[in-house]
Amino acid sequence: MTKADLISQIAEESELSKGDAQKALESIISIIGKNLKKDARLPIFGLGVFVVVKRPKRKGRNPRTGEPLTIKAHKAVRFKPAKSLKDSVNASK
Repeated sequence: MTKADLISQIAEESELSKGDAQKALESIISIIGKNLKKDARLPIFGLGVFVVVKRPKRKGRNPRTGEPLTIKAHKAVRFKPAKSLKDSVNASK
């Protein structure tokens, strides 16, 4: 699914224009990013929990040349789905 497909589905289900649906989706993405920067944890009931984790510096390898390199320490975002989301995905049709 592309972002355009998602915007179309949001517009259809919420009876919004595609422009309004796009603004809504972009606002949600922006809000999630801002809150993760600030709090490092964002639970959304019914969807799951976004968590910022610190990845330590580590050694890696350039896949093209095989040359060893050091990967800098950085932060990454993890997502743990809510039980209700997992159940809806695993529900029999």
